[in-house]
Amino acid sequence: MGTQRNGFKKESFILSVDVGTTSMKCHVYDKEAKIRGSCATKVVPLYPEVGHVEMDPDDLWKGFISVVKGAVQDAGVQMRQIEALGISTQRGTFTTWDRKTGVPFHNFISWQDQRTADLVKSWNRSCTMKAIHSVMKMVYFLTRQKRSLAASLIVFSTQHVTFRLVWALTHYKQVRQAVDEGNCCFGTIDTWLLFKLTKGQVHATDYSNASATGIFDSYQMCWSGFLSSLVSLPLSIFPKVENTGFDFGSTDQSIFGVSIPIMSVMADQQAAMFGECCFDVGDVKITMGTGTFMDINTGSKPHTSVAGLYPIVGWKIGSEVVYLAEGNAADTGTAIRWAQKLELFSDVTETSAMAYSVSDSDGVCFVPSFSGLQAPLNDPKACASLMGLKPSTTKSHLVRAILESVAFRNKQLYETMLRETRIPITKIRVDGGVSSNDFVMQLTADLFGRKVARPQHNEMSCLGAAFVAGLGVGFWRSREELKKLQSTDTMFLPQGAAKEGAGSTSREYIPILQSWERALRRSMNWYKQP
Repeated sequence: MGTQRNGFKKESFILSVDVGTTSMKCHVYDKEAKIRGSCATKVVPLYPEVGHVEMDPDDLWKGFISVVKGAVQDAGVQMRQIEALGISTQRGTFTTWDRKTGVPFHNFISWQDQRTADLVKSWNRSCTMKAIHSVMKMVYFLTRQKRSLAASLIVFSTQHVTFRLVWALTHYKQVRQAVDEGNCCFGTIDTWLLFKLTKGQVHATDYSNASATGIFDSYQMCWSGFLSSLVSLPLSIFPKVENTGFDFGSTDQSIFGVSIPIMSVMADQQAAMFGECCFDVGDVKITMGTGTFMDINTGSKPHTSVAGLYPIVGWKIGSEVVYLAEGNAADTGTAIRWAQKLELFSDVTETSAMAYSVSDSDGVCFVPSFSGLQAPLNDPKACASLMGLKPSTTKSHLVRAILESVAFRNKQLYETMLRETRIPITKIRVDGGVSSNDFVMQLTADLFGRKVARPQHNEMSCLGAAFVAGLGVGFWRSREELKKLQSTDTMFLPQGAAKEGAGSTSREYIPILQSWERALRRSMNWYKQP
């Protein structure tokens, strides 16, 4: 690799950017997948109204340019040594823009935005949806096709793009006008960045990002004509869907001084899965960041769930498609940040020691549902709560109860996954900021009765996009090679599991789990309909 200059072989690198919900990071990777240079910047959310969450497209673009330049500078290398660029992005955040001028019609509307909550509710309760459900149940009864079963259970969610896009089309006159003139582009963050990086040459996304919008048919592998006509979305505005590992084109030379091939765009959870080398059926990845995302590799078929696990495309590379089933708990990092704001502790790294300083949480249960409860309970009206407080309750008890709740939600998602997919679990790898907490990791291993691995680096989404881009240009040759590059992990083994299979620790936890589940039920259906 690299070019010969004066007899010296120039070392080459892979560049990868991850655009998250709170920050944007860029890393320069070498052949050993070691980070040689980095740069990060904050992603600033805008709250124009209560429940509205937006981002400025131009700020995002400027941030992207600055982290790329910053990381290359930090690595002490030159732009021309970069072989390929990979991009990983948060999912479900989108904007629309003018195809000719590239000017956005409005800010990015974030996946966290709640402006369509009422619209989503009324659609989910509508006669139309009830009719679709009944017809599809009949079709499933007759054909036994999993697709019809999936359609008979379909419910809309505010995290999906669908109704936020409907909202944009009804509220922004310019958008409607551009649609009529055939001049409107819709795109999630990856699509917007591709458009900008190629100076408007490329309007595309990949299968992993498309499958997370809620408007994509993972069975047919295309935008869903049925769903689009159901909620009147014009198919003309959607980007072309390409493979995850694909030559999307090169960055315009004016941007970085040289043009760099863009060799992968990938949705963040799927990218983390790839970064963790979860290539085999039954591999599980848990990312504990702002929320917890648990994904299982289901192989070449989408999994049809009845408990709210979502089937998404993990990646499509060459002719191979890998599907994942995903469950999520929204408020993992949120709960810990909230406890910090209350000054229950000053530094997150202390929380593990605080939790271990008491033998149990003294009967305190914490329910971490600041934004409702997701699978398997699926109750948007649940509230966050602390129950079982006594005069003897200390800060350490509260911290332990909060950390326990994170592990308990992990267990719920895990059990749902086992029950639903019936796939034997091959390995479990955990990443994300909250995974640095040893107490949460150990309790998760105890409750699962399984060995759980934590890599040295937390930046798995970035690494995953880099891996796919690197494979695309032959920087790395095979997935086997990638597995060998994996950093040494910290292993958490279930304590006492050797004796009784299920583990004695998790037996001690049965009554605590039961009272926590009681607290969950009491927190449900708390907020009344507006």
